[in-house]
Amino acid sequence: MSDATADARGADAVRATTAGGLLRQARQAQGLHIAALAAAIKVVPRKLELLESDQFDQLPDATFTRALAQTVCRTLKIDPTPILALLPLPRGHRLEQVAAGLNTPFHDRPGHLAPKDWAHVANPVLWILGVIVAMTLAVYAAPASWLSFSNTAATRPQPIGKVEPVGVSTAPAVAVVAPPAASAALSAEPAASASAAVAVPAAAEPTAVAPAEPDAVAVAAASGVLQFRATAQTWVDVVDARGQSLISRTLQPGENVGLDGALPMKVRIGNVAGTQVVFRGQPYELASTRENVARFELK
Repeated sequence: MSDATADARGADAVRATTAGGLLRQARQAQGLHIAALAAAIKVVPRKLELLESDQFDQLPDATFTRALAQTVCRTLKIDPTPILALLPLPRGHRLEQVAAGLNTPFHDRPGHLAPKDWAHVANPVLWILGVIVAMTLAVYAAPASWLSFSNTAATRPQPIGKVEPVGVSTAPAVAVVAPPAASAALSAEPAASASAAVAVPAAAEPTAVAPAEPDAVAVAAASGVLQFRATAQTWVDVVDARGQSLISRTLQPGENVGLDGALPMKVRIGNVAGTQVVFRGQPYELASTRENVARFELK
């Protein structure tokens, strides 16, 4: 009987000298159940059982085993040094690490370019991209005065030759030469009608530089199948049957205008009260108008 008791005590002493035995002895000394300790460190109880029974080969690896033992020691508030000394070291901890360190390739200091790095730098595509970026930055960084000067120089017209100044014409807008098709059609009209298509010299439009004298305008006589005399400033627009605009401008007081064109003519007058109309030598009575504007057709 005494021999069996001695053997049991010897087995407990052997187990107490292992890492798992020391952890189990410390936990039992504090009266803490293994399930409660597992819940406190947030691991499954099975892993603590494997740790306390020294079954390290069933745990993930030596690093995990040592970390779990340190966590248990910290929770139980005991010194982890003697326990870690009894645990297996991670693989490659001593001589393996020394050999790996000796076989590690040596790298030069930062900033040193290896030959393969120089090969990338010498790539012509990178040089072309660098030049494009530099030119773009130069354009954006150039002063605005340089850009405006270059645009002005590019758009400045080149002198073609000496151009003689053209005098301001005092003839009304109806004196403009008709298009070729219209001219050919008008050539069939009698010579008297063709010559009458030119308006009597009168004062220029409001934008003209030197308008004619009112007395000279009043004295001049107009000729044509359709005649206008302005007693006040008025606006006249006439389009013949061919769609040609015979006149479309403002008449000054006392100005007379004679027109000839293909009938029927569409007439618009902007100031009925200040305009007199003569058609085929007879005064044309303007009908009732709206807002002092008349629109009618002469046949």
